Amino acid sequence: MNLVIWRNIMEEWDLVVVGGGAAGYFGAIACAEAFPGARVLILEATARVLTKVKISGGGRCNVTHHQFDAKQLTTFYPRGQKELIGPFHKFQPKDTVTWFKDHGVELKVEEDGRMFPITNDSQTIINCLDSAARNSGVVLRKNKLVQKIKSATNSFEIQAKSEDLIKTRFVLLATGSMPYGVSLAANLGHQLVPPVPSLFTFQVKDPLLKDLSGISFSSISIHLKIEGTTQDFSQIGSCLITHWGLSGPAVLKLSAFAARDLHKSDYKGILQINWTQSLRLEDALQKLEMCKSHFPKKKVSNENPFNCVKRFWDAILRETGLKEGIIYSETTKKQLQELALRMTQTTLRLNGKGEFKEEFVTAGGVSREEIDFRNMESKIHSGLYFAGEAVDIDGVTGGFNFQNAWTGAWLSGQDIAKKLGL
Repeated sequence: MNLVIWRNIMEEWDLVVVGGGAAGYFGAIACAEAFPGARVLILEATARVLTKVKISGGGRCNVTHHQFDAKQLTTFYPRGQKELIGPFHKFQPKDTVTWFKDHGVELKVEEDGRMFPITNDSQTIINCLDSAARNSGVVLRKNKLVQKIKSATNSFEIQAKSEDLIKTRFVLLATGSMPYGVSLAANLGHQLVPPVPSLFTFQVKDPLLKDLSGISFSSISIHLKIEGTTQDFSQIGSCLITHWGLSGPAVLKLSAFAARDLHKSDYKGILQINWTQSLRLEDALQKLEMCKSHFPKKKVSNENPFNCVKRFWDAILRETGLKEGIIYSETTKKQLQELALRMTQTTLRLNGKGEFKEEFVTAGGVSREEIDFRNMESKIHSGLYFAGEAVDIDGVTGGFNFQNAWTGAWLSGQDIAKKLGL
């Protein structure tokens, strides 16, 4: 990064941002741009900054989502729907697009609504944030793990690794899912919601899926029943069969909404999948009976009325017990019913979770009840703010977690700048 690196700590700061990720940078910039001359310092615990920005979207950076209706936008957040309505009316994806355009970066929207820089390169976003921070006078210090924050009269005292005591009027905690960040909040008296994984793939061991890795479906309906509970969840979307089980947007969304219940059940449950999404059992059976009527001499393996990949169709036939080479006229009513059932109501056992390593997200963090969502300020300590994944808010995949970071950081930075001007 090209930000100015101070070798001698300044004793007094207006704002210290703990965390050099998306939320931390955006909050620091929002404050510094709204109040020119503000003394803003970012303390990053590691040697690298903006790491999730770098790897997001396969290295393209899924900046936000093309959902410009604030109320609809909140439905993509398993935790935080109610609290985010107000913030999204103040700063939402449309504002994010405008902000980046004003800072020299054009975003584009893809068919599924995800938005990326037109360069398809996450480095474009990193360079933009780096430049905006540098131009507004933000100071960055790396390898500075914050070990303690103490509330003082109208200020805070911060002890960071290998540094003298730092004093600041305001603090923005934007540490993502890093445990030390929420620990700092807990030491200041905040209640924490224990973090659990969100956005992960499913481990499924079933003969049906054997040797089907790489096969994808544009739209399935997937239902999850959590073992030992009355909880169940459903999602619709694309799906990918992997060598360990199931992945894709439908699965990741399901994992997000069921994150806490799955954690309690040790990631055990029963999945029911309609591989055709909207086709009912009766409709699927009718399609098969029409094939039998119109193509009685054709092999069932060669006449697939559901337009699925042949390898998958052959696996369905195998698991239904239909012998290889059987023609439609040789099938029984019961066999066709079983085949229709497997296409529309396949039952699989969930054996565990995988990891969505590129955009790993946790459900948990600082309790939402202790944050004023009008400005993201702590209700316990005046002058303490939160943004991003440090708060118990998380979204599904598609740019929603970054949008939460941009929104919370912008609200924090704007409010701090306003108070600096009083």
